Amino acid sequence: MQVQDTKLEGVKLLTPKRFGDHRGFFSESWNKRTMEDAGLRYEFVQDNHSVSSEVGTVRGLHFQSEPHAQAKLVRCGRGRLFDVAVDIRKGSPTYGQWVGEELSFENGKQLLIPAGFLHGFVTREPDTEIVYKCTDYYSPECDGAVRFDDPDIGIDWGMGDTAPVLSEKDEAAPFLRDFDTPFKY
Repeated sequence: MQVQDTKLEGVKLLTPKRFGDHRGFFSESWNKRTMEDAGLRYEFVQDNHSVSSEVGTVRGLHFQSEPHAQAKLVRCGRGRLFDVAVDIRKGSPTYGQWVGEELSFENGKQLLIPAGFLHGFVTREPDTEIVYKCTDYYSPECDGAVRFDDPDIGIDWGMGDTAPVLSEKDEAAPFLRDFDTPFKY
């Protein structure tokens, strides 16, 4: 497993090894011992899987606060997506900054996003599947969001003229400047 740092402290790009032959490939997408050897100690308790049928589907920017804050390990099961993490830890030198990575079935890359970061993605292909592990269970009372198109964050989603496909929750999310983060650096 290749582990790369990103410009945001704690957010990592993971690329598992693939072993292939004429039948396809095999890959360990998660191995606790390998991760601990790399200094990454996470106890995942829930796996999530979603499918977005349309290109330009945006989900995010989401977080879950204490006492049920979640770290996530995100990968693409089918298709292609652009995955984003935004630092929302009060006092962090990178507060409000973002990092994004293209995750696809073909490249096998994964993004590890600790608690204290917003998470979101946009689909690049129809019927894109996202599969991710979480370190805590979903808790509606701890669920929150910030606008995906917040100009103060300035994420380049690479959508061109494609109109975003959004949920009502994401359309109504507040801007970062109007949001009191529960996370501290």
